[in-house]
Amino acid sequence: MALVKMKELLMEAALENRAAGAFSVGNLEMIKGAIQAAEELNTPIILQIAEVRLPHSPLSYMAPMMVEAAKNARIPVSVHLDHGKTVLVLKQALEYGFTSVMFDGSSLPFEENIKQTKEAADLARKYGATIEAELGLVGGSEDGTTDEGIRCTDPFDAETFSERTGIDALAVAIGNAHGNYPVAPRLAFDVLETIQNQVTIPLVLHGGTGITPEDFQKAIGFGIRKINIATASFDALTKEADYYLKTNGPHDYFGLNEAMVRGVYENVKKHIHIFNCGSLN
Repeated sequence: MALVKMKELLMEAALENRAAGAFSVGNLEMIKGAIQAAEELNTPIILQIAEVRLPHSPLSYMAPMMVEAAKNARIPVSVHLDHGKTVLVLKQALEYGFTSVMFDGSSLPFEENIKQTKEAADLARKYGATIEAELGLVGGSEDGTTDEGIRCTDPFDAETFSERTGIDALAVAIGNAHGNYPVAPRLAFDVLETIQNQVTIPLVLHGGTGITPEDFQKAIGFGIRKINIATASFDALTKEADYYLKTNGPHDYFGLNEAMVRGVYENVKKHIHIFNCGSLN
């Protein structure tokens, strides 16, 4: 179909009362697996990569693959930079053709977060791209190296923040966290409902790995239109690769390639079903 703006996918998801799946990728196999699942289910998706992943998966390698995969997919695909921390990296992603970027100033004081987010939003608009930002603190971190705790998004700050920055989507903190949860989290749906009543833009749920299907669908009912899945896909790839290498040989790259694609494909397919408000199994 086409490489599209993320804003278009979120608006479509809102009309259909579902959420767009945003699947983090780190190599060719992850891109192939995610696109294959989305095409099979005829559902638009978001391919994304976080700034913190770039030491392992350089943007100069990943960006061309992600953008070309989106352009050649049989379904609409948006390509997104997740958790951008610097204007330099945001601009690099936009120059490569990413249709969406996220500026993460969530650890900054409120007024400084507004200031820097607005600068990022102005930059994104020069490229015609969608801009996402975060308010409150989602627990953990994309690569598991830090954890600044969880601070729920203040619904009334969210209204001020979205109006003053002009962002297109707001990532909220309601008890969710990056990485693997020790136990299923208790999401603050009362906070989410109040945020939904205070802002008019689509809401984003980070830290999706480990949240129950029932809670995903409840969150969608309260305005969540984009859900990020990263750890679950990396884990699925690793598990399937490990299983392949433990089978009777001979083993080769091509078999390993297919195993990694398969792991991500199955994980993405499972989550698309849930985000489309389909099966809870």
